[in-house]
Amino acid sequence: QLLDRVPAATGRAIPEWFQTMEAGPAFLRFADRVNWLRNEHEISHGHATAIVHEYDKHRAARSMR
Repeated sequence: QLLDRVPAATGRAIPEWFQTMEAGPAFLRFADRVNWLRNEHEISHGHATAIVHEYDKHRAARSMR
């Protein structure tokens, strides 16, 4: 799974990427957040997409509590 390869490819664990997303700009569109990660942190489109997708799932689960 691509998400499992993110830490090795980027040097950062998924929780660190979640913190980056929290501290970053509040883009509403999925594509805008992916592009921001790609451009700001110089990671691949696939890894950025996996991070944003997982982050959205994480946020949705938090709001259900």
